[in-house]
Amino acid sequence: MTDDHGAPISYITLREGTPVLASDGAQVGVVARVLYDGDADIFDGIVIDARGRGGHRFVDAPEVDRIAERAVTLKIDAAAVAQLPPPRGNPAEMKIDPADSGRRGVLRRAWDRLSGRY
Repeated sequence: MTDDHGAPISYITLREGTPVLASDGAQVGVVARVLYDGDADIFDGIVIDARGRGGHRFVDAPEVDRIAERAVTLKIDAAAVAQLPPPRGNPAEMKIDPADSGRRGVLRRAWDRLSGRY
């Protein structure tokens, strides 16, 4: 499906400066950074430059509805975007203890760290 925002694209090809639209259609900023773990092929989210609306904001991957050639559309409205937290650190830089055994345990601990439970 294509529309006035272009064809869907991968987060890997998403460029800085791409407009970010809230679910209500308001432009809430532009893409400042795309956060992902290339080795694991996991999209973590985007950092947007809210331009006059509180600086940079972190948008978690589940809040991203559609990534297209000319715009990113979120699942949340402009009011919710204004409440998003600023980015903190780089989750891709987390370290896994080699003593951790089993893929499920490693993934659970990684998720706990990313979500702030650890």
